Amino acid sequence: MSVSLENKLVVAISSRALFNFEEENRIFESGDPGAYMALQLQRLDLPARPGIAFSLIKKLLAFNEPEQQRVEVVILSRNDPVSGMRIFRSGHANEIKLQRGVFTQGRAPFRYLRPLGAHLFLSANAEDVREALNAGFPAARVLTESVLAGTNYPQEVRIAFDGDAVLFSDEAERVFQAQGLDAFQQHESSKAAHPLPEGPFKPLLVALHRLQQAGISTPSASPMRIRTALVTARSAPAHERAIRTLMDWNIQVDEAMFLGGLPKGEFLREFEPDFFFDDQTGHVNHAARHVPAGHVAGGITNA
Repeated sequence: MSVSLENKLVVAISSRALFNFEEENRIFESGDPGAYMALQLQRLDLPARPGIAFSLIKKLLAFNEPEQQRVEVVILSRNDPVSGMRIFRSGHANEIKLQRGVFTQGRAPFRYLRPLGAHLFLSANAEDVREALNAGFPAARVLTESVLAGTNYPQEVRIAFDGDAVLFSDEAERVFQAQGLDAFQQHESSKAAHPLPEGPFKPLLVALHRLQQAGISTPSASPMRIRTALVTARSAPAHERAIRTLMDWNIQVDEAMFLGGLPKGEFLREFEPDFFFDDQTGHVNHAARHVPAGHVAGGITNA
């Protein structure tokens, strides 16, 4: 019987997004890959510390049970195969079950997202993330300077999303950038009954919704649950189109914050997500002071 990742939530992640390899990466960035490989080999039996996306990955994998594997995490890395040994050993030491990995030794790895059928790609490499987004995959650059996730909700995977250019297309954001706030509000009010086109992260939201429903409907399911939040700079009356769009998709988010331009970081600190996705560098940089955060380098603001 052939092995397949079909019907699983598939997350592809780089080594720096999952583990703290910042010291090692400074040597790699200095232009001495040989010294980098030697250091990784020297530290083969020294487990790497958790990185920014560690909490998200560990909680998602907790949905798996011996009789039902719902989530697959694959290392997709510019690392060399020797360094890959340390990554797998670090996963074992940190009780993260990693079975699959693709190591490209400096080459762009995003092209392997398609055969994996990935629903999400997390990487600290901005170029790889942009290429993944251009290829149609939900992807974010992990801000390695972010704070680590909190520990108050061990049985909830908490994920927060920006709206425009993340869950939704950047259609409305283009109006705002070109014509200003008043035109944006008028545009969204006049189109309140028309769902927004989907953005790059709709496939991930759909996959999370499917994972949540599968867990609820299975009597022996893991106690893990998913809690999502829409955290947007929109305010009334532009809120209505966002809500109606989610209704049209038949997807509910657990919390929605229409902040009208207020800084998002303090609100995210209260929600305590395992990860937050936003397309605007200002928002994501501020959020990173409070929660694990990733930049979605798509849409008009990143043109």
